[in-house]
Amino acid sequence: MADSQRTSEPLNFVHQDEIWKAHVKMEKDAANVWPNKWGFLTEAYKEYESESVRLKEGAREELPHHLKPPVTTQEQHNQVGPSPTVPRTTQALIGWRSARPDLQLEKFGVVHHGRRSFLKELGWPLNACI
Repeated sequence: MADSQRTSEPLNFVHQDEIWKAHVKMEKDAANVWPNKWGFLTEAYKEYESESVRLKEGAREELPHHLKPPVTTQEQHNQVGPSPTVPRTTQALIGWRSARPDLQLEKFGVVHHGRRSFLKELGWPLNACI
């Protein structure tokens, strides 16, 4: 958008090129100065990395047999049964899989959040917190 508003102004390509050269020169100068100002960070990072590798190698110990997870396959966890036949109408498509109890997403029953009153559980009158 800024370029479309500047179409009425004449462009000075030489001036734009000088600006670009100044930016490139600033970046090169900053790259040359960076090791002197911030080079200590690379040394600290190398020290941290070597210490981290050393600690990881030292921490690798064998778990006791009773703490190791059992070796299972993906088929043991996911048991997929046959799908029911696809409905003939688009209206019947809505909820056609969840109508069967073995295909419902709620495996542990219906969720009843917010249907109980804390005051009723304590046996207090409903206006006790007002």
